Amino acid sequence: MNTSEFRRRGKEMVDYVANYMEGIEGRQVYPDVEPGYLRPLIPDSAPQEPDTFEDIINDIEKIIMPGVTHWHSPYFFAYFPTASSYPAMLADMLCGAIGCIGFSWAASPACTELETVMMDWLGKMLELPKAFLTEKAGEGGGVIQVVATLGTTTCCSFDNLLEVGPICNKEDMWLHVDAAYAGSAFICPEFRHLLNGVEFADSFNFNPHKWLLVNFDCSAMWVKKRSDLTGAFRLDPTYLKHSHQDSGLITDYRHWQIPLGRRFRSLKMWFVFRMYGVKGLQAYIRKHVQLSHEFESLVLQDPRFEICAKVTLGLVCFRLKGSNKVNEALLQRINSARKIHLVPCHLRDKFVLRFAICSRTVESAHVQRAWEHIKELAADVLRAEKE
Repeated sequence: MNTSEFRRRGKEMVDYVANYMEGIEGRQVYPDVEPGYLRPLIPDSAPQEPDTFEDIINDIEKIIMPGVTHWHSPYFFAYFPTASSYPAMLADMLCGAIGCIGFSWAASPACTELETVMMDWLGKMLELPKAFLTEKAGEGGGVIQVVATLGTTTCCSFDNLLEVGPICNKEDMWLHVDAAYAGSAFICPEFRHLLNGVEFADSFNFNPHKWLLVNFDCSAMWVKKRSDLTGAFRLDPTYLKHSHQDSGLITDYRHWQIPLGRRFRSLKMWFVFRMYGVKGLQAYIRKHVQLSHEFESLVLQDPRFEICAKVTLGLVCFRLKGSNKVNEALLQRINSARKIHLVPCHLRDKFVLRFAICSRTVESAHVQRAWEHIKELAADVLRAEKE
């Protein structure tokens, strides 16, 4: 989907949403379906070739809407209210377009600061004690919680599950495997071996929102025995019970997590998988890996630089040969110039620069220009060091 088609489809989707909201009173408020209704209506695996947008939109009414409880119908009086407004819908569109992941202030300052202020605003609306607020350097504060991730962000290294797994099983230790970034690559057969040994794990997690074209947030986790989770988090007050909850055909996801509510995140996955198909997603992953190896090759051709970790997927760890100080100076110049943006890491006490292939629209020309820019600034740094 290019920009032109996005404009057209976006307008169509806004019209669809507006029509849905305007006509919701005419819809049956509660769906007339039985547990398991949806699975027979869709293929048992993702399409190998892309579907058309028209097919997906048609399936919303044919497949999705028949199973939707219309919480915003004027005839809905159950459970509790759920907020909805057109400004919030528009904000969610913008959030998806910006696509930042606000794990630190530096990662996107506005993302961090607006959340801090908004939590204070809400705290004041609730008349919370000032100890809960962040303003005026208070010790309290609020946070909007979506997912938690772990992983080898530093250099994209991999533990050997075939070694670790049997030990954990023998000692009856819970083994969780987190492939937050790398997991998306496992849809490509040539990278699947990196997951060998997952059979020893009790749970496995990766983030489609990192590398599988699904906007943040979308963190996918599987467990071998779901009762390990549902037994810990089960919440079953009378007002949340329903007649199908013990049928064995469905699961209530409120028992899988600490929060009660959750977003309809699976729609994002459904759209992406259908619009790209498995082959399209594989091609996207492979393109990024190819570009990372292209950058690796450029680095290796320059005797002033060194590669600091094996390049497996879309990340290249590199540095100028020499002191940490000279590499810190290089990074400072790179980020001060603001033509490209890099972040560092430490590997075996060495200050290292990380070059990650990130953007959906990145091409070889962008990698080439970035490398020329890095070389120019490296020459300036080395020249300054000699003076």
